[in-house]
Amino acid sequence: MKEDTKKSLDLLLSPMYRDDAPGGAVLIAAGGEVEYEFYRGLADMQSGRLIDADTVFNVASISKQFASVGLLRLVDRGLVSLDDSIAKYFPEFKSPHWRDIKLWHVMSHCSGVPDLRPRTDRNFMLYCTDRQSLEYMTSLDTFKFAPGETYDYINPTYQLLFGIIERVTGMDFDDYQQQEIFKPLGMASTFYFEPGRETPHTAHGYIINEDTVVSGIDADYEKHRSKVDNDHVDGEGRHWAVCEYGIETFFATKADGGLYSTCRDLLRWENALSSNALISEKLKRKAYSCITDVSSSTVCGYQNRPHTHYGLGWFIDTTPGRERKVYHTGDNGGFQAYLAKFEDSGKVVVMLENRNDRDRWSTQTAIENIIL
Repeated sequence: MKEDTKKSLDLLLSPMYRDDAPGGAVLIAAGGEVEYEFYRGLADMQSGRLIDADTVFNVASISKQFASVGLLRLVDRGLVSLDDSIAKYFPEFKSPHWRDIKLWHVMSHCSGVPDLRPRTDRNFMLYCTDRQSLEYMTSLDTFKFAPGETYDYINPTYQLLFGIIERVTGMDFDDYQQQEIFKPLGMASTFYFEPGRETPHTAHGYIINEDTVVSGIDADYEKHRSKVDNDHVDGEGRHWAVCEYGIETFFATKADGGLYSTCRDLLRWENALSSNALISEKLKRKAYSCITDVSSSTVCGYQNRPHTHYGLGWFIDTTPGRERKVYHTGDNGGFQAYLAKFEDSGKVVVMLENRNDRDRWSTQTAIENIIL
């Protein structure tokens, strides 16, 4: 990377973060090699621990591509087919409609399955697991639309992948992912959230401490947040509150959003995908293909931008005049995450933050304008 490009990135990122407030980590690579890294801010406001290359962040919905690849490895082995119906793996689901919903429907967010997790049950929302998130589907008899009809980003359908992997392999999902993906790739700082698990170098997620409603294109559903008494104050007098497990909803489910990782581990992941070390080229091309048209959906606003599709765990941006981009965003509690790959140039952009007050898309667009 040219020095003037690095200077432009520094000029963009440095004013965004302070050493006495939550911050972020940015990594840019090309050809599998790191070209630029930026780390600034506090991983832990109470202890004063700074963000660095070892800092682990919740990557939220970027987790979906890991669950997808876990399942696609079973497809490569002939143990599962993308055209299998959900009913094949969940015979306890009562509605005959499940016979029409294929694995690729749920992986590409066009299944028509509604999200009917009990949002009036605060305890459930805070602490539910992947298995508990599936329970409402057993008696589900009303669906939003026919499978494949339109895009509707639904988190709990990725818990179906969790269940299929466990039922086909006979292994715990977490153990399977460690054995099949994280350990072989040397992703030693990547793991799924587990209550009570000791996690060195892990950042806390923070939000500005005020009564607020979170919604819009970067929020998959509307969230109401209340001001708390115990918070942290930065050098500019802004009040920050921790917002993660036990405070934010749906933090403990793994397949759709429970993964923690670092910038460098995510580059290891991208390099393995590029070299077909995890899944075959044929399946990767399927996963990166424009299966579901996001832009035309009238029922879902999440990441609904022009020239956008969804594959099997990835968004695909085909904006004219720009390099084709395969990416995903992630948002939960005080964490924001972004992971993108430009297939022609081989450039990878990783951005992980432990604060949620930035317009991430504007930041990434500015980064990409500089490096492309």
